Amino acid sequence: LPLSAAANLHPGAEQKVVFITARVHPGETPSSFVCQGIIDFLVSHHPIAKVLRDHLVFKIAPMLNPDGVYLGNYRCSLMGFDLNRHWANPSPWAHPTLHGVKELIIDMYNNPKINLEFYIDIHAHSTMMNGFMYGNIFEDEERFQRQAVFPKLLCQNAEDFSYSSTSFNRDAVKAGTGRRFLGGLLNDTSYCYTLEVSFYSYILGGTASAVPYTEEAYMKLGRNVARTFLDYYRLNSLVEGPLAPTPKTR
Repeated sequence: LPLSAAANLHPGAEQKVVFITARVHPGETPSSFVCQGIIDFLVSHHPIAKVLRDHLVFKIAPMLNPDGVYLGNYRCSLMGFDLNRHWANPSPWAHPTLHGVKELIIDMYNNPKINLEFYIDIHAHSTMMNGFMYGNIFEDEERFQRQAVFPKLLCQNAEDFSYSSTSFNRDAVKAGTGRRFLGGLLNDTSYCYTLEVSFYSYILGGTASAVPYTEEAYMKLGRNVARTFLDYYRLNSLVEGPLAPTPKTR
């Protein structure tokens, strides 16, 4: 249970839910450190974390492919499936973690007391630099513009996040991914993203030198992802006292 008695957990309260998943591809280890940074920040005593716990419900599945991780696979599950291509119709026996998470998301979507507002799936990228996002393309221009708000805010908070590398697409090869499938399932107040981070380095704006990523730098990106929800929901005025520095974790 979160450290504060959050108003959003009271019986009958309407809940705004942020759903985060990671490590669907076992070899993409940086995604676990980013997710760890998000979790460590959200359960900390930082005043921003307290405000976020009071106003949002975070559901986090930090490892969607535990069998593949245990076996040392790079991309596939125990049975040889790329789980991030089976969101449309996951099998309870062949893709059990995916099936369970999808059922939970659909149950929340059908609950009138829950607004599932964000889905973020965390990955690592083997050729691109920095952190960046993939989003969806919609015919509704206003919805498409609203979808760009969160990555723009994250770019302001995280020096290693690149909005210029962020892209919005609907290519056929990605149709079975969580971001694409849930983007088509959920309503127009929900935003679905793939958060990518480089295996290698990030380049700071205005420079040409690459800064190698460390475990701490990945976790810092996770903390900045969490902080960005404060800006997105404009909760800054509710933070008590001067902002303490974001805690270093692990």
